[in-house]
Amino acid sequence: MPGRLVPHLTAATLLRVSAEGAATALVLTVQARTGRAADAGFLQTALTLPYVLSGPVIGHVLDRTPRPRTVAMALAAGYAAATALLLLTAGRSPLVLALLVAAVVGCTEPIVVALTSMLPRFVPAGRLPRAYGLEASSYSVAAIAGPGLAAAVATFADGSSSGLPIVVAAAVGAVALAFLPLPGPRDAPERASRVVTGGLLVLISNPKLRSLTVATTFAWLGFGGVAVTAVLFAQHIGEDASAGGQFLVAFAAGSLLGSLASARWLKARHAGRVVLGGLTAFGVALASVTLAPSLSWALLCFLIVGLVEGPVFTATLMLRQRESPPDRLGQVNTTGGSLKIGASAVGAALTGAFADTIGPVGLLLAIAACQLIGATAGLLLLRARWTAPERSP
Repeated sequence: MPGRLVPHLTAATLLRVSAEGAATALVLTVQARTGRAADAGFLQTALTLPYVLSGPVIGHVLDRTPRPRTVAMALAAGYAAATALLLLTAGRSPLVLALLVAAVVGCTEPIVVALTSMLPRFVPAGRLPRAYGLEASSYSVAAIAGPGLAAAVATFADGSSSGLPIVVAAAVGAVALAFLPLPGPRDAPERASRVVTGGLLVLISNPKLRSLTVATTFAWLGFGGVAVTAVLFAQHIGEDASAGGQFLVAFAAGSLLGSLASARWLKARHAGRVVLGGLTAFGVALASVTLAPSLSWALLCFLIVGLVEGPVFTATLMLRQRESPPDRLGQVNTTGGSLKIGASAVGAALTGAFADTIGPVGLLLAIAACQLIGATAGLLLLRARWTAPERSP
């Protein structure tokens, strides 16, 4: 197992570093070339919206193709090439062309998440919990390294070069997939009508998953504007735009610490409460960022925001694994992720549209409100489930 897990984690982490850093690099690139960081919100929308459909489809294809490694390598290579082209054209070419390139990135990026569903093919069942723990750490490390690399290049070179390490990480990750032996599926092919809808049906029919999905979708509606808002808030407190990348690194560091703590102490039976309580704390902590008077205080606030967000992600994975049918877990994960990404795309577009009107402080409060709305909606759905048997004859 270790011999196969190492190349998997290497390739997956590099691709995730690219995906996590792409948003920051895109904002810094557009800011450097046009002077308007908010314009990157429209490109982020074009990048993430295709994810809503391509995510479940890519997950379905990888589950059933006899040559998953070939498909994964092709998708990863396409993602790397499209990302490079997007960062070259953003802020230089007509907006329509950049939007089209961003859509291509969105069609291929789900491979970054879909690789997780490959673990049961080469990891023994008894070692899967440890493998999933390392997989979760891969996301957290990438969330720190991606924005951090983009911000570092922007600080020591210039913002228009911030995408260089992002593209390199994607290219190397795609090559690393060649060293990962992936066997084909054991199950028979599924009806085409379930390619997109299979996971969605599970999310809708299961009360706990329905509550989770609604809550996290609202939360990610706000979260989609964090990258742009971080850069704008950095400028609001008198710092360089690259400080926005530092805010995102602080957030990711806090999220990593929160995830590690929850992995040790969080019990599956408490996962639902942790999601709703964590989103509430997330919203309150994010609102407190608006009170930060300086860079150091803002960094501390973003670290705290990450600390309360980390357990939410861990609890989400636990709930999906516990409540989903075993033969649907991969599709449930990609579908749930696609809904969050789709909401994030809408949030990014709204951020770009209202940035000049309400400013960075207003944006932070709006993002915080989305977390509180999500937690409230999730709680109401759970209460409706709990009271339903009392109304039954």
